[in-house]
Amino acid sequence: MSAFTEFFAWFSGLVTAPAAIVLLTLLVRTALLPLALASARGQRARARLAPQVAAVRKRYARDPERLRRAVLELHAREKVSPLAGCLPGLLQLPVFFLLYHLFSGPGRVGGPFLGAPLDGRWVDALAQGGAFGRAGLVYLALFALVAAVATWTYRTTRAQLAAAGGDAGADAGPPGAAAVARVAPLLSFGTLVTVAVVPLAAALYVVTSATWSAAERAVLHRPERGRDRSST
Repeated sequence: MSAFTEFFAWFSGLVTAPAAIVLLTLLVRTALLPLALASARGQRARARLAPQVAAVRKRYARDPERLRRAVLELHAREKVSPLAGCLPGLLQLPVFFLLYHLFSGPGRVGGPFLGAPLDGRWVDALAQGGAFGRAGLVYLALFALVAAVATWTYRTTRAQLAAAGGDAGADAGPPGAAAVARVAPLLSFGTLVTVAVVPLAAALYVVTSATWSAAERAVLHRPERGRDRSST
């Protein structure tokens, strides 16, 4: 933790502290880009396997345990991991928690962001100036950005799940895949809660990362139009 504090103090000395948080987020997401590319390839592979999964479902409709084993064997044979998409999010958690602790305890560094203290929370902004005070307006802007990104992510995730076979394909996946498939499109809205309860510094990290994820999804998970035309 002390090493991260020293690094962030040095980094925020080169630029402003809010800019350092944004740049740090971009560096982390850039480092995780190979995993994002692998996740996108995995999603396309799962979509390609959807007809085979449907055939397996029909064959073993009365034997759920045999059905799950058959689908897992199919994924293993095709080298498709149903959980590969979770890795980029999980590997970001250490940086998020470091920022959270850095701006929650003693030894905090950096100045405010547009008048809102980086170690403050939404409840502090409401208490000091209200929802339309200087700090309150910063949070309203972050909430609006997160809501827009979450809505777009929700709609595109639902469309991608439907294209990959929807719940039918998820039910034939590993244990818990169906529940994950149903809940996944709603997870992006959880960012609103996170932004409201964590220090502003951590909130900036979350908002920047969520925006990156939306842009990444637009580029890496766009439909393959040529293939779509050939299939019609």
